[in-house]
Amino acid sequence: MLKSLKPLERPVALGDQVFDTLRALLRNGQFGAGQRLTEVMLADRLGVSRTPIREALGRLAAEGLIVAHGRSYVVPMMTDADVDDIYELRCLLEPEAIGLVAARVPSARMLAPIRQALEASAAAHRAGDTEAFIAANARFRAAWLALVPNRRLVHAVEIYAGHVRYLRMLTLDNPQMRNLVLRGLREIVAALAAGDGEAAARAMRRHLDAAKRCFRTAAGLAEREEEKEAVS
Repeated sequence: MLKSLKPLERPVALGDQVFDTLRALLRNGQFGAGQRLTEVMLADRLGVSRTPIREALGRLAAEGLIVAHGRSYVVPMMTDADVDDIYELRCLLEPEAIGLVAARVPSARMLAPIRQALEASAAAHRAGDTEAFIAANARFRAAWLALVPNRRLVHAVEIYAGHVRYLRMLTLDNPQMRNLVLRGLREIVAALAAGDGEAAARAMRRHLDAAKRCFRTAAGLAEREEEKEAVS
C-alpha cells in the first residue's frame, strides 16, 4: 500500500496560456486602438486552434480590454470619459490597497523587493533607458501588490491598471514624466517604511493623479479637451 503520493505538476492549461499572452500583448500596445481581432488571425499567429482563442477573447472582453464587434472583437479607443472612469476606480482601489500594506508595518525584509525596484527605476531613469524603467516600475508594482492581504482587491487593481498600461512606453519615454513617477514612488516607499496607512493612501492618490495627467497628455486627450473648450 502506498504511504504517500506527491502531487503531480500540471502544465498551465493552453487556454490560460493564450489568455495571458493576448492580455500581455494588449497591455504592451502590440494591438492598436481600433484594431480588429479575429479567431482565425490569432489562431494562425499563435499556432493554436480557435477554441482556446475564443475562450481567451471572451475573458478579455469581460475585463473590458476588447469589445465585441460582429463576429470579431476590436481594441477600444480611449475617450475622455473612459480615462475618467478608469482613474476614478483606480483612486478608490489602489490607495485602499497600499494603505492595508502600510498598516501591517512591513519589515525591512518585506520592503526589500520594493526598494530594489525603486533603485532600479532610478538607475534606468539616469541612463535614459525607458524599457528598463518600465520593467523596474512593473517590479515595484508587483512587489507591493504581493503584500496586499486581500487577493480579490489585488485582482480588481490589476484589471483596471491594465486598461491604461499600453501607453507606458509613450508616457515614460519623457524624462520629466519619469521623474514625476519616481517622486511618487519615493513618497509611497517612505509611507510604507513608516507604517503610515493614511500617508501611503495619500501618496498613492497623488501618484495616480500625476499618472492620469501624463496619460491624458500622451494620449492627446488634453489637446482634445482644449479644442472642445475653444469651440464652445
